[in-house]
Amino acid sequence: MAEERSGAIEERDQAAATAGWQRTLWAMVGIQLVNTMAFSVLTPIMPLFLPVLGVETARAIDLWSGILNGVTPFVAAFASPLWVRVADRRGRKLMLMRSTLAIGAFTALMGIAANIWQFFAFRALMGGFAGFSSAAIALVASQAPEDRLGYALGWLSTGQLVGSLVGPLIDGFLADATGSYRIPFYCTAATIAVSTGFVWFGVHERFVATAQARGGRALISSLIAVARSPGLLALFFVLPMSQLGVRTVQPVVTLFVQELVGARPDLATLSGIAFSVTGVSNVIAAPFLGNRSDVIGYRRVLLICLAGATLTTLPQAFTDSYWTFTAQRFAVGLFIGGILPTANALVGRLVPRAERGTVYGITASAMFLGNSMGPLTGGAVAAAFRTALGVSGDRCGAAAEPGVGLLSGAGIH
Repeated sequence: MAEERSGAIEERDQAAATAGWQRTLWAMVGIQLVNTMAFSVLTPIMPLFLPVLGVETARAIDLWSGILNGVTPFVAAFASPLWVRVADRRGRKLMLMRSTLAIGAFTALMGIAANIWQFFAFRALMGGFAGFSSAAIALVASQAPEDRLGYALGWLSTGQLVGSLVGPLIDGFLADATGSYRIPFYCTAATIAVSTGFVWFGVHERFVATAQARGGRALISSLIAVARSPGLLALFFVLPMSQLGVRTVQPVVTLFVQELVGARPDLATLSGIAFSVTGVSNVIAAPFLGNRSDVIGYRRVLLICLAGATLTTLPQAFTDSYWTFTAQRFAVGLFIGGILPTANALVGRLVPRAERGTVYGITASAMFLGNSMGPLTGGAVAAAFRTALGVSGDRCGAAAEPGVGLLSGAGIH
């Protein structure tokens, strides 16, 4: 009788634990969706907003687009380990709250920026408070069962990808419908404020600070663990390089769309579609790849995703049709959607559960560096090509003609 009672209690506790990590997972998927949607809403209009801030030549817009897209992750790469250490001591839910509040505040401030330097400063300060994604990954990975790690992180990535799909579409619609590039910033800040409430009420964390974290040695020991493990060390280089490749084209997608379709009143919407279609294919592929990684192995799926992303990215440089370009971006999304969840699941399997938070902080810094170097490289290369072609001094197309197209400084505030 005692054995039966003990077995019943054990089954009940196991069921409660399973339901607990699943509730946390679905709450985090929703929160990740909202935050990514809010953050990605700004990407397509950033090059179009620059003439309003006083940046008018084509070469300068290329360069500043890369700088502004790169400065936030660059600062975050150095700030992230510090926040991870706080998270190991105080809990990941607190870090989620801190990150969402800061991102919302600085997004609102970007909307009222009067010149490019104010905008740059707000983007940089946002990076100092970043770390939402790494805290979300660490929270889910610390509570999901080992045999469902790929599944859990795959769904978490899906929430992020759906947000990146919806965000640019909303962005383009708001810009076109209101005739203002500032309205999307304010709407984004309000959306992030709502997601902060989701974190407070929807996320439940079973957090106990480890003795290592309380002693302040977690970061050092995790760095040593990364250096000593060939698998972790390889992923430490794979993650930033993959992000560099994915994000290099982001600063110039809107400008490339403008070259393909010309100065049109729906340019922001078309640019949003070009960004969002990658998210559509991400959503299709990410859950499938996450499940397959639990079956055939994380390393094999990661290699397939990296090879596929390489082969589908190159043809984009040679297209002369907007819809062909959009189809090519859909194709690349089928592969890049599996890179991060598979790599993060592989990291989770290589380190003890208690050390995952700090190790994910280190890999997040590596990814932030890739996220930073990609836009900087893309913007610099685009600006260099414009200089070589002798168009560095040209005013940016429609910006020179008030009322024509969405790059016009007149009527867009």
